[in-house]
Amino acid sequence: MLGYYVVLITVPVEKAQELAEFIIQNKLGACANVVPEVNSIYWWKGNIERDKESLLIVKTSAKKFEELLKGVKSVHPYTVSEIIALPIVAGNEDYLRWIDDSIE
Repeated sequence: MLGYYVVLITVPVEKAQELAEFIIQNKLGACANVVPEVNSIYWWKGNIERDKESLLIVKTSAKKFEELLKGVKSVHPYTVSEIIALPIVAGNEDYLRWIDDSIE
């Protein structure tokens, strides 16, 4: 089996559904969970910023990650978008096969 990732992507609340649909329609991920609202506190241009954002949790294959990264960056409204891949080190084999089948 290939490697798999859970990818975390923060996005403005009003763009979350649109970005999740883009990811699935383009077969960049098998599943995108939308966490409607998270409170984010972060450094930006020397200041501490506070925003409400949505969090996308995307399941994809290692093989598709670069394509996912490029695709999301091409439509994401942020200058520096959070797109972080965490490896899946173990999981239900049936689910992992489903990821492959969904993004082929």
